[in-house]
Amino acid sequence: MPLYEFQCAQCGAEFEMILRFSESDQKPDCPRCQGKFTRKKLAQVAAIGASQTASGNASSASCGSSGSGFR
Repeated sequence: MPLYEFQCAQCGAEFEMILRFSESDQKPDCPRCQGKFTRKKLAQVAAIGASQTASGNASSASCGSSGSGFR
């Protein structure tokens, strides 16, 4: 089951909940103030492109497109 992040519009609290995919459209009450006006936050995804490393520097290694095969 996926982990969803929510934020309360009333008190600003941020919280996480594990919900089934079939429940993903539900908006749970805030655990801090029991407010009904919560919204799902967009999740941050960690992705590294082929031209950058985790530190943000250009990478000299490439996966594939050179056509030189395995060494």
